[in-house]
Amino acid sequence: MGARGGHQGHGGYGGLWGTQGWLWGLWGHRGYGVWEGGIYGQATVLLDSRVVNGQDAAPYSWPWQISLQYERDGTFRHTCGGTLIAPDWVMTAAHCISSSLTYEVVLGEYDMGAREGSEQRIPVAPADIFVHPKWRSSCVACGNDIALLKLQRLAVLNTQVQVGQLPPAGTVLPDGYPCYLSGWGRLATGGPLPERLQQALLPVVSYERCTQPDWWGTLAIRRTMICAGGAEKAGCNGDSGGPLNCQAADGHWEVHGIASFVSGLGCNAPKKPTVFTRVSAFEDWIAEVGNGIVASGK
Repeated sequence: MGARGGHQGHGGYGGLWGTQGWLWGLWGHRGYGVWEGGIYGQATVLLDSRVVNGQDAAPYSWPWQISLQYERDGTFRHTCGGTLIAPDWVMTAAHCISSSLTYEVVLGEYDMGAREGSEQRIPVAPADIFVHPKWRSSCVACGNDIALLKLQRLAVLNTQVQVGQLPPAGTVLPDGYPCYLSGWGRLATGGPLPERLQQALLPVVSYERCTQPDWWGTLAIRRTMICAGGAEKAGCNGDSGGPLNCQAADGHWEVHGIASFVSGLGCNAPKKPTVFTRVSAFEDWIAEVGNGIVASGK
């Protein structure tokens, strides 16, 4: 099993959560310990993975959930969540990726404290990591926080490992639509990392509401994003790169979001929901990178 590493491999930080009364600025994901500009005082990427006020997920109930792990000192350590979108393709957040690190993907994971026998560990070659060309580490609120990883071999699909379906291109969910975030995030601000996969119900917050001045405002939120959560489930929810899972009218589940950033005020900041990359805004790019295979889920 991999060790629990947070993001210590990305320059030695485990989180960027301030105790001050203002929001942290927009940090680059590589963590060199210096400001990289951006819109000051708005957001910080989900570098310290958290699912706050969540609960243990039923084992393998989100079978497309993956653990992205990086190598340090001969051990692979969990750093981000992600979604299996084809047998040999994974979708995660661009800010999870550092060109200096070696990655592997773990599928069929549920309890990181146990070897369950369902895990599949598949390497990822550096040349097979595709970060969106418009992603800027200096401006996470500019959007485009999406990356695709081509696995070195096909995943074996079974009851524990399945391909997540993507929504129809352009889909925008209405305000209040119930979705679930899944990940191995913290159980409380500064609390321990759970061994078992967590889930939290995060209703969608519409663009119109999320961009109100007393919410996130228009500087931090683009139409290519999804806001979700609020009140006791506001902010700090989920692994970076992890899926926002939403059930369609016919009962099947779709992955609508990629966990991107939260408020630097800390967990549960009022009117600061978790912000996701909206998958349905990037399906042309997904299909282009995956040669048409990825978007169809085939």
